[in-house]
Amino acid sequence: MCIFSAACILLLALPLLCPAGQAPFEPALSPYDRHILYQALVLFWIGIIGLIVIIVMKLKEAKRTQGMGVHQDEENAPFLD
Repeated sequence: MCIFSAACILLLALPLLCPAGQAPFEPALSPYDRHILYQALVLFWIGIIGLIVIIVMKLKEAKRTQGMGVHQDEENAPFLD
């Protein structure tokens, strides 16, 4: 959630980083191209946040299974010979 907030703040602060009276990407890109660029940036950050969420979920699952003792070998387990 914190990363998403930081990405939104940076995206909203982008016009403030430009010289006065000039929009970001304005001189070089048409309105359609700017729309595609912003859409690609949004999808990129959604993908990054999604990957972080998946990694956190996997780490919690690994911690939970280790807490159950699943990773340890049982001493009295039968062999399948």
